[in-house]
Amino acid sequence: MILEHAILNVKPGEAEAFEKAMADALPYISASAGFRGLEVRRCIEDPDKYVLLVKWDSVEAHETGFRGSERYRHWRDLLHPFYDPFPTVEHYGEPIAKA
Repeated sequence: MILEHAILNVKPGEAEAFEKAMADALPYISASAGFRGLEVRRCIEDPDKYVLLVKWDSVEAHETGFRGSERYRHWRDLLHPFYDPFPTVEHYGEPIAKA
């Protein structure tokens, strides 16, 4: 399993609308093959910043499966207008330490 990580910087004043859009977008990603779970957390120090953590079976499940699908177009249309700047997405392997 891999972990997708992105810091989502939401345009000032748009946090409430972003959170609603995220709720609306969840069914599109969760219906994807290889999807294993998602968390979005709001930053305490900067309320316009969120961290996105998505568990996938593989990078291919995310990059090819989800991003190559019609579901991604809906995800993108709902969420991408909120970001400034556009987030960098990274993938992480299995944990090297866990408590």
